[in-house]
Amino acid sequence: MPEQPFQSEGAMAAGGTGATAHLTAGEQETAVHHGPAPTEARPPTEPETSATAPTDRPRSLWSDAWRDLRRNPVFLVSALIILFLLVIAVFPATIASGSPLKCDLAKAQQGSAPGHPFGYDGQGCDVYTRTVYGARTSVAVGVCATLGVAVLGSVLGALAGFFGGLWDSVLSRVTDVFFAIPVVLGGLVLLSVVTSNSVWPVIGFIVLLGWPQLSRIARGAVITAKQNDYVQAARALGASNSRILLRHIAPNAVAPVIVVATIALGTYIALEATLSYLGVGLKPPSVSWGIDISAASPYIRNAPHALLWPSGALAITVLAFIMLGDAVRDALDPKLR
Repeated sequence: MPEQPFQSEGAMAAGGTGATAHLTAGEQETAVHHGPAPTEARPPTEPETSATAPTDRPRSLWSDAWRDLRRNPVFLVSALIILFLLVIAVFPATIASGSPLKCDLAKAQQGSAPGHPFGYDGQGCDVYTRTVYGARTSVAVGVCATLGVAVLGSVLGALAGFFGGLWDSVLSRVTDVFFAIPVVLGGLVLLSVVTSNSVWPVIGFIVLLGWPQLSRIARGAVITAKQNDYVQAARALGASNSRILLRHIAPNAVAPVIVVATIALGTYIALEATLSYLGVGLKPPSVSWGIDISAASPYIRNAPHALLWPSGALAITVLAFIMLGDAVRDALDPKLR
């Protein structure tokens, strides 16, 4: 038998399937049962490009917190409730066409009617309309008071925790004095002499008695953050106190302040309703859930609907903000991961 010409590996690779045409019948049967002979080694795979390579970039605390919040049903439910409250607080006429001050004594204490699903209160006012417009007052007081408390308490607490010394000692004794004042009793004393019907006296009172709590939280967070190595390194490189406090300490100490402020927002809404119920907060003709609850309390047996609807709106609002604060705390606390 004549010898077959020798073919190099490169020619066999170039020939592809044509190389199988020279196989005998027995060799083809063997290849079918046992698979192709390992005559060639696969070329090495190309390295992954930047488009296909996985990106293992380290995430920050805030990105991790946002990822956890998006997967938390408690956060989603509370956020939707709060978003709805904000919408009706800014645009109450979108779901309540009437006026909260329009009353008809002939319809006093009547139940639900077409166009008036919540019925009427003791003065013949539409409970549904007053409940919707009451959200504006409660949300405005809670948001403005929380912002004031957060700004004042954070600034004073951060300065005390960063500089320490005499400033820290004086601020600690001042906060002790404010902690000793009962909130409701202080409101009865301070707001009883106020004749204004606006929300600003109530907001000012809440800020006055609420900043010590945020100040303590901010002070402790700053003291913990300033002991880290990156702060010492920035100080060794000659960074000024303002730069260290604003660029290095504040971003890492603001998380507990946000958590406490979010939970406190619901508490401030409940405090405004309590003061209005006692007659020292908002006063008629202002529309507030506390005012409506106070006016409906004597008629709880004859017209319970006038009390239940504003009370339920207040309870849901406070619960939504507390749930939101708990979800934010779980997301921002590294110890709970």
